[in-house]
Amino acid sequence: MPAIHLVTLWPLAVYFAVVILLVAGMLSLSYLLGQRHRARATGEPYESGIVSTGSARLRFSAQFYLVAMLFVIFDLEAVFIFAWAVAFREVGWTGYAGVLVFIGILVAALIYEWRLGALDWGSKGRKAR
Repeated sequence: MPAIHLVTLWPLAVYFAVVILLVAGMLSLSYLLGQRHRARATGEPYESGIVSTGSARLRFSAQFYLVAMLFVIFDLEAVFIFAWAVAFREVGWTGYAGVLVFIGILVAALIYEWRLGALDWGSKGRKAR
């Protein structure tokens, strides 16, 4: 019984050995062939060698977060529509009517958000209708 396990596991062991050798080779080649410089901004975090300008503590408008949340919500619809498209032949006309109702609800929600002014990035002087 143990001989059978060894026969089936040797490709996995070879794979791990090749991966380890490949990673070690890439690291050693980058160490040998890579540039060596000591610029002021090279050791700075998250800047990739670019001299940082100003503070990272910036204030974002709350509207930025609102639009981001709306994007996530309305982007999720693509997952449901894709699932419907994959099963299009199996669900038939009932599925077609269901996806039309789903898209209709999404369009109504988008019109509501638009009329509310959630998508308005204009000046503060504009009023929501």
